[in-house]
Amino acid sequence: MSSHPYQKIAIIGMGLIGASFAGALRAADPEVSLMGVDTAPEALAGAVQRGWVDHAVSPEDEAFERFVREGCDLVVVATPVAAVRDYFERLAAWEYAGIVTDTLSTKRLILQLAADILPHPERYVPGHPMAGSEKSGIDGARDDLFRGAHWILCPDASTPPEAFPDLHTLLTGVGARVISLPREEHDAAVAVVSHVPHVVASSLMELACRHADEQQALFRLAAGGFKDSTRIAAGSPKLWCGIALDNADALHDGIEEVREILGRFAEAIGARDREALERLLAHAADARRALPAAWVPSTEKLLEVRIPMENRRGVVAEVTTIASQVGCNIQSIEIDHITADSAVLSMVLTDEGDIGQLSAHLINAGFTVSFSPLTAKEHVHVD
Repeated sequence: MSSHPYQKIAIIGMGLIGASFAGALRAADPEVSLMGVDTAPEALAGAVQRGWVDHAVSPEDEAFERFVREGCDLVVVATPVAAVRDYFERLAAWEYAGIVTDTLSTKRLILQLAADILPHPERYVPGHPMAGSEKSGIDGARDDLFRGAHWILCPDASTPPEAFPDLHTLLTGVGARVISLPREEHDAAVAVVSHVPHVVASSLMELACRHADEQQALFRLAAGGFKDSTRIAAGSPKLWCGIALDNADALHDGIEEVREILGRFAEAIGARDREALERLLAHAADARRALPAAWVPSTEKLLEVRIPMENRRGVVAEVTTIASQVGCNIQSIEIDHITADSAVLSMVLTDEGDIGQLSAHLINAGFTVSFSPLTAKEHVHVD
């Protein structure tokens, strides 16, 4: 019996992310019915050979339409942005009324397409797994790609209340850690933590290439730090060019900001200003050292937060966004319906984040909250 509400899932795009997600779902839930859709026969064949999908079809195959029309309750779009319009138009023609999510790195264009084309745009929940590989396509896919990775979801006021908890359950079931982010902030946020770093990695490789001799002796001197810093530069140029241009404004601003920061380093070094240089290095070192503690929660220290709420638009999006903003990781989330107009939102949190800030922000937003400690063993009964 599935532990999530989705019994029939169509994954459009059997590349690195789509195929990995199919593999992760198959490993987590052997009973779920999965269809893989792609224009590349080799990608479809690879997904079938690995046992990751029950059906693998091209978008033109009538089986795709039948699967969508006959009980498909979740469609995951894992294609380049340029392919989205065609698939959304198909879903619209087939009057699809289930949940739609995606794995795209940028949201500006797909949000507009969803609003313009989908018959039920409120049932589209933007998503983005912060995972990847220097290998592209199904050859780089693996069923544990999302284990421990953050997966962004962007619900808003129009999102059906159950959509976020249902997707949260599905994604945490494959090992991902879900973060709720306002959709209008998504592109700027990922520019800083994903897209700018890719350009920086490519720039470091260009710097090394300019100074390598014909025997490439310089590269033999490259230590682990250089290799780690430039690993992502090996990603697909075509894919990353598309991502960069889709998020051009935010990426441009981020690169300009990096230029300014590098300028401060260059100025300090050029002036032989030890104090300024040490201050710059110390700030970065302190910030980097603080990260691991926030990423490694204790599985034995859980906290249940119960929030009585009216059945109104946007409550789940509001609460989960507040939790993410103060660094709290939601282990599980459920809605207990009391009456047609009232319910209790129950969240189980790990020991990450600032619980005091969470409480203060929720109260300031007009919510009444109660906290109770749980153990991991007790949490089995919460689910």
